[in-house]
Amino acid sequence: MPRILPILPLCAAMMVRPAPAQDNPGARAAIDNTAAMSKQIADLTALVQKLQARVDALEGKLGSGNAAGTAAPSSPQSDVSARAQSAKEASLDAQAAPNGQTAPATETANDFNILRGTTLNLYFDGYYGYNFNAPIGRANLLRAYDVSSNAFSLSQADLVLENAPDPDHGRRFGFRLDLQFGQATATLQGNASNEPRPEVYRNIFQAYGTYVAPIGSGLTIDFGKWASSLGMEGNYGKDQINYSRSYWYNFLPFYHTGARLSYKVNNAITLNYWITNGTGQTEPFNGYKDELFGLSLQPHRNVSWIVNYYLGQEHPDFEYVPGSTQPGLPTLQGIPFEPIPNPANGNLHIIDTYATWTVTPKLTLAAELDDEIERLLRTSPPARTDGGAAYFRYQLSSKLAIASRGEWFFDHGGLFTGTTNTLHEATLTFEQKVYDGFLVREEYRRDFASRPYFLTDTLGILKKDQTTATLGLIWWFGAKKGAW
Repeated sequence: MPRILPILPLCAAMMVRPAPAQDNPGARAAIDNTAAMSKQIADLTALVQKLQARVDALEGKLGSGNAAGTAAPSSPQSDVSARAQSAKEASLDAQAAPNGQTAPATETANDFNILRGTTLNLYFDGYYGYNFNAPIGRANLLRAYDVSSNAFSLSQADLVLENAPDPDHGRRFGFRLDLQFGQATATLQGNASNEPRPEVYRNIFQAYGTYVAPIGSGLTIDFGKWASSLGMEGNYGKDQINYSRSYWYNFLPFYHTGARLSYKVNNAITLNYWITNGTGQTEPFNGYKDELFGLSLQPHRNVSWIVNYYLGQEHPDFEYVPGSTQPGLPTLQGIPFEPIPNPANGNLHIIDTYATWTVTPKLTLAAELDDEIERLLRTSPPARTDGGAAYFRYQLSSKLAIASRGEWFFDHGGLFTGTTNTLHEATLTFEQKVYDGFLVREEYRRDFASRPYFLTDTLGILKKDQTTATLGLIWWFGAKKGAW
């Protein structure tokens, strides 16, 4: 609405300027009419002032007006600015009100905006892959998600809800929920030897609440279940360099349940600490609590470097015995279980480090190194895996990119493959960005083993290699920005 108040007094002044006084009835009548008109204009001015104040108040609450009173186009950026301004105004009102009480209007606005900042995001990942070994059961061994050959497959369909904390504008609490469906759920939570009751939590990939404590620069505390940051690759394909996942992604933990703390010392150093039920365990199968000590470094704006040390104990001290008729067994939600006598107590040690270097806006290089040692008993000889991966990605144009990965994995003792083996793989990926939120990836990958391991079309006949070609389609929608 145009600012009309400054014009009204001038108009009033022009209209009420008195004529020269004359001592006759006509002059007196004109003066009386002028006085009446002046009163009407004063009343009108007061009414307009009230209306203008109401408009200003509405513009301040909605955060969508401009100086001329015309509504600005809606956009994610403007919504964020409006939310930030609303939070700031609510904070100022709380400070100004007596006894810390806010005005009723502010309370109403806060009630109405309780879910502001929450994003609803959808994700789809599907593929068609072909294994040139023509394996029995059309199964690609040692793959995390692209597990099927000669089949149109739904890797995953996800619903992600997030309300991230924003302590700069008075919101210190947040939450996140990732619901997942499709083949990937069997990879993530299908291993009954690791997760006591995977069916209970299978579709909940992440669910945690966040609080940013006002300590120093802000201590971030998460409680619940979250995706592991051991290893540089993650669950959502849109954020990965290649379509298929590495051996190390498949081998290292997918998620953890517990509490984690993160503290940003400065722009270059962040400290991380976790205490969890275990590696890939929503419910624990022993009383030991695993820990992670992590360091996130950014020595240069184009370089990020992560260093993690993880200490755990991955041996159960009880087991479920469904269908047991043994009397006296305790039950958990109707499932009988019994203790394991003299359970193993050997520890798990993981040293994990990876770095990413954005050489130019088009060229990205990355590398990962891992070493894992596990013992059955504390006095047992260790089983060990070590190795790493190297990555290359080049953006050919705004729509086209090419990427590659080379990987080596030394499995001493069969922690990954069940037998001592040495694995290598080479992957070449082409990417087309059809539009924002839709990627197509074509991938050629070749896996090698030091001894026959991969399936063929004949039962009992194994090969030292397998070659696959895959077409992946990735689609996502929602207001969440950056990596998921």
